[in-house]
Amino acid sequence: MQENVINKIYLDGEFVTPHGTELADLFNPTTGKVIGQVQLADEVDTAAAVAAAKRALPAWSATSKEERIAALRRLQAAVAARRNEILESILVEYGAPLRNSYMVDTTVSAFADMITTLESFDFTRKVGKATVELAPVGVAGLITPWNSDAFFICDKLATALAAGCTVVIKPSEMSATQTHVVTQALHEAGLPRGVFNIVTGRGDVVGTAITRHPDVAKISFTGSTAVGKIILREAAETIKRVTLELGGKSPSIILDDADLEEAVTGALMAGFANSGQACVAGTRILVPESRLDEMLAIATAKMADFPAGDPRDQATAIGPMVSERQWERVQSYIRRGVEEGARIVAGGPDRPEGLADGYFVRPTLFADVTNDMTIAREEIFGPVLSILTYRDEDHAVEIANDTDYGLHAYVFSSDTARAHRVASRLEAGRVAINGAMESLSPFGGFKQSGIGREYGTFGLEEFLEARAVMA
Repeated sequence: MQENVINKIYLDGEFVTPHGTELADLFNPTTGKVIGQVQLADEVDTAAAVAAAKRALPAWSATSKEERIAALRRLQAAVAARRNEILESILVEYGAPLRNSYMVDTTVSAFADMITTLESFDFTRKVGKATVELAPVGVAGLITPWNSDAFFICDKLATALAAGCTVVIKPSEMSATQTHVVTQALHEAGLPRGVFNIVTGRGDVVGTAITRHPDVAKISFTGSTAVGKIILREAAETIKRVTLELGGKSPSIILDDADLEEAVTGALMAGFANSGQACVAGTRILVPESRLDEMLAIATAKMADFPAGDPRDQATAIGPMVSERQWERVQSYIRRGVEEGARIVAGGPDRPEGLADGYFVRPTLFADVTNDMTIAREEIFGPVLSILTYRDEDHAVEIANDTDYGLHAYVFSSDTARAHRVASRLEAGRVAINGAMESLSPFGGFKQSGIGREYGTFGLEEFLEARAVMA
């Protein structure tokens, strides 16, 4: 991909040059080299985007369910047609391995999932003598992260549009190449002007302007807990509805009856998902004391199945970190783990052998970790996993819940009923038993992992207000 300047944002159905003049470098994390620049939007651009969404709101909110489904089908088809371009942008700008090509598939299926949800959704319900109408909340501000740019844009957009909201999207400035390709696809779907607007800019500029704007009724944010707290405070001034999908420190509980070969493989896959740059990563692996030695032997051997390397190599499981800053952050946690007494079983500090360029981290596995250590408490957002031991089932649950977070959890067991009992005791928005997943199930967190839910019916209702009409 040649170096270029992305100097367009999407306002009122058109690609326009931003009012903002600041340029930010775009990097290829595999090489560490600059591949382009993006011209960032500012407060003036944000105000124009909100105004466009506000103008489009009356007509879009009055559309029928069938009209919205038709629009979602066009969006799905347009994004699917650009699959290869989206994948290439992810490889170059984010460094996600080809193994992670599902990131594009989930981007397309985000529209399909919302179509399925909308087809059976009833916007009018009876409660006694009252008719309850579920109405769109209004203009929605959608603020998306860099770790799965295309998916988050499309998923949040599909949900908001299905509810009858119009939107202003602020993607991460670090993902401008991916955003540009996705925006071109969305434009080709031919939706009415102003229904969606996309303004790439900094969080403290465009994000803040969206959060503070009186004409924005709803914020949906995916990102760090620290930023989520800022958004919550800012949104309170105008009593905005807020959905926050924030950080995680997810436990993977391997019960003593589990098939260790399968469970360890599943736990490592959960921990190294998206090169460890995932809020749902199972970074705390909880194992029974009685099976620790056996588990360590298996885990050490299986680490060879998760090599870091060139994202275009089909053998690569772990790509580079998104930026030099993120690489330095992960390195600092590895050093901190050693300083606090954890033992490195595999990996360690610095770059992997043969990968002197780019932002590569050695996939690292720590043992002798206790739940009060920094690496067990804070979200690292890199391929660094910790093994903790427990005495019995109650102790495992106690350790799993001893965290500020509660986004996701994993349970591995040969006894599904037992795994369900354990899952029901965990303070987590989602629990995957033996790797099971369901895309339409609600997604969000307990505690400091967020507020509200996304996906399916629960996600759709986050963009609706209930109006009771009594007669």
